[in-house]
Amino acid sequence: MNIQSKLSSELKISRIITGLWQIADMEREGDLDPKIYAKKIIPYVQAGLTTFDMADHYGSSELIIGEYCNISSKSNLQLFSKWVPKPGKVKRKSVREAVELALERMNQTSIDLMQYHTWYYLDPSWLDALFYLNELKDEGLINHIGVTNFDSAHLRIACASGIPIISNQISHSLIDQRASSQNMTNVCNKYGVKLLAYGVVMGGFLTKKWLNKKEPEMEKLRTWSEMKYKRFIDASGGWSAYQNLLKVLNQIANYHHVSIANICSRYILDNPLVAGIIIGARLGQSNHIDDNLNILKTKISIDEINIIKTAQKKLKAIPGDCGDEYRKRPYLTASGDLSHHIQKIPKPYNINVITKDRKQISSNTKWEAYASYSRAVKLKNRILVSGTTATHDDHVIGGSDVKAQTYFIIDKIEASIKSLGGSLKDVIRTRVFIKNLSDWELIAKIHGERFKNIMPTNTLVQVAGLIGDDYLVEIEAEAVIEK
Repeated sequence: MNIQSKLSSELKISRIITGLWQIADMEREGDLDPKIYAKKIIPYVQAGLTTFDMADHYGSSELIIGEYCNISSKSNLQLFSKWVPKPGKVKRKSVREAVELALERMNQTSIDLMQYHTWYYLDPSWLDALFYLNELKDEGLINHIGVTNFDSAHLRIACASGIPIISNQISHSLIDQRASSQNMTNVCNKYGVKLLAYGVVMGGFLTKKWLNKKEPEMEKLRTWSEMKYKRFIDASGGWSAYQNLLKVLNQIANYHHVSIANICSRYILDNPLVAGIIIGARLGQSNHIDDNLNILKTKISIDEINIIKTAQKKLKAIPGDCGDEYRKRPYLTASGDLSHHIQKIPKPYNINVITKDRKQISSNTKWEAYASYSRAVKLKNRILVSGTTATHDDHVIGGSDVKAQTYFIIDKIEASIKSLGGSLKDVIRTRVFIKNLSDWELIAKIHGERFKNIMPTNTLVQVAGLIGDDYLVEIEAEAVIEK
């Protein structure tokens, strides 16, 4: 039984990672004493489950681990945490403070894996956060950098920009197969990123507990996990399709004399990109350690895989890319609709009001100040966006990856238009300038993804060169806000 895997050449982890997010759920009923609950970590460590996943918002999870390290050796543990800042501009000082607080709470001098979550990609501050985290890695406060709930496009942007990301923690289950998309697979293989899968049993919905049960009312569900993953079931085709899959899984589980959860978990763990699956623990209430270890003993045959895939065909694909449930409709989170949260996020760029009919913005690159031009200008209901390259501060974003550059450029265009009161659907024209003719199809495909159903007029031309040797593509846009 192979209980460990390599997350990087320097970091071995348990293939089954103990997630402590349920600490926050448990604390809805009152505070937990970290010293008492630290002792409840011991059975996991004794079983070889030495990797723990925490976050700044998982209640007292970091404090519990810190107390455990006071009474036992940390040397055999692998400690993961997350920094989930509020949307908006990111300062170097605030990143350091967040990391130092996590270190203090966990009683550590360095964090094995610090994972970053962003709510919003249009404000390029999310890249600033990663650049600052990398500085702290160089300083030794962080051993490795990971991200959570990143889609394939922005994982590509970050990796191609020189951030040494080793993992992406995402929802991944027999119902949520977005992590198996070709886009995510290609990015992970290209940049050596491993997946850490959570939600593999969907908050308990992929267990025998719910087999042949009536569909529950959302208001009567007990935990945040149940509320969240019931929304996934609804999005995947509803209760009937889900029950059909559960019956198939039960037959396979009975044949192997294991639990449904074991089969579901093993299926995801067999994805070569998955370094570990995260299984939540309600410390002191239920640990399921022996059952979880059965995951590593179970082998699913090719025939059984095909049977599962047949049942999956009756499901609808979860829409979008990994992490979209936090950023786009349908919002598949415990609290449901997050549109009010998204609407409150500050606009990416500040507006400079020139006259009643003219407004303009700057993205504060040195070139805008040097050549005296605006990133975008709004005249009445018309918005014109300057030729845009993959530039952020002094960084060339995306490196030599033309796809990463293109994704970032269109983000920057969208951010400009949004700051001036429009949206990408208002775009009526784009002009694309490319350095290498061989890149045209890759760029065109991304243009097609971002402007699907918008269908602006478009011009694409090859140019002799762009200003700056590292730039591979430049795009400008025009938008009209319909009254």
